Amino acid sequence: MSELDHLVVAAADLAEGARWVEERLGVAMDAGGRHEIFGTHNGVLSLGPDCYLEVIAVDPEAPAPARARWFELDTEAMRARLAGGPGLVHWVVRVPSLADEPDVMELRRGSNRWALTVAPDGRMPLAGLAPSRILWHTPPPATLLPDKGIRLDTLSISTPDVAALRPLVADVVGPIAVRPGDSGLAATFSTPSGPAAIGGPTGVG
Repeated sequence: MSELDHLVVAAADLAEGARWVEERLGVAMDAGGRHEIFGTHNGVLSLGPDCYLEVIAVDPEAPAPARARWFELDTEAMRARLAGGPGLVHWVVRVPSLADEPDVMELRRGSNRWALTVAPDGRMPLAGLAPSRILWHTPPPATLLPDKGIRLDTLSISTPDVAALRPLVADVVGPIAVRPGDSGLAATFSTPSGPAAIGGPTGVG
């Protein structure tokens, strides 16, 4: 069994990504930190006690990493997507063990310690439609972030090949919906100011 841990919004610039989320959800994000091994930095936002939202971007002050950045941030395709604006690109599930998973990295940021499935080339499973898997060695951020009243209602995953995706998400506990259609992610939320939604990088919205 796995549980939804967090949503990943990517941006060409962290401040731009934070503004994008804040404009849509109506609350300010919290500071995250730097991931030295990947040359990235992030901001975070509570979605309640069980999951959170992360905005991630290349850290312009960090040296170039020795390996590919995660979430495909080094690829021309992702750079082209993010040139049109930030968007929801991936999601991560929390698991009790990664013993049978390939490409597991032990990571840290500040006092946080975790293990995560990360392909050597930085590619996301099924281009982001299938989740990466995380094992927290310290309390998950969702249990520590200030609650600002945002709740995830549904994470919708659209794919032209539903049969290929369903086995990869069958064990996930959380508000997940798999639908036929063009590949993409979209999330709906309840917020203090009413319903809200975010989607993938499209250059609009």
